[in-house]
Amino acid sequence: MPNQIWLSQLQKYRAIAVIRAPKIELGQQMAMAVASGGMQLIEITWNSDRAGELISQLRSQLPTCTIGTGTLFNVQQLQSAIASGAQFLFTPHLDLAMIQAAQQKDVPIIPGSLTPTEIFTAWSQGASCVKVFPVQAMGGADYIKSLQGPLGEIPLIPTGGVTLENAKEFLEAGAIAVGLSGGLFPKKLVTEGNWEAIASGARKLMQQLA
Repeated sequence: MPNQIWLSQLQKYRAIAVIRAPKIELGQQMAMAVASGGMQLIEITWNSDRAGELISQLRSQLPTCTIGTGTLFNVQQLQSAIASGAQFLFTPHLDLAMIQAAQQKDVPIIPGSLTPTEIFTAWSQGASCVKVFPVQAMGGADYIKSLQGPLGEIPLIPTGGVTLENAKEFLEAGAIAVGLSGGLFPKKLVTEGNWEAIASGARKLMQQLA
């Protein structure tokens, strides 16, 4: 998927559901719940149970959604993820070899960066946008706002501390989209298998960000 299409999806949907699943069946139910709540962008972390299998399963079960992966640490994992059908790639860190490998396959890559130097380096080397992680530790939405002056042209996706309550603040501060994990999937609801409550949280989020 070319970067332009990916960026237009981020501008349209504004939120990515980040799923870290200890069991493939659980990951599938989590994805179905947020998709039924109207979320279109779903990330399965590569350290989930049978992540590659889950990605290819969700690609066929949720044809209108864009399914990607995250928590990729090296080029080998990245290539396996692309082979499984991942449509976008998140990393927790900045690795120039991984950016290059993703560009060769025309799959958008979003490296994790924190400082202005890292963010600019990722962008200048060909990242489609940059994941600002962990954003809450740096002051949350205020940090995104303070980056806008010098780095306003770089599309930023904050993660790590984004919740249903504060997601909109990040977009108002200038982020192109946000990534949510624990905020969308409270442990208690996942343990109980209360998928309707999770779908309802996703629905509320999408309404807030519309």
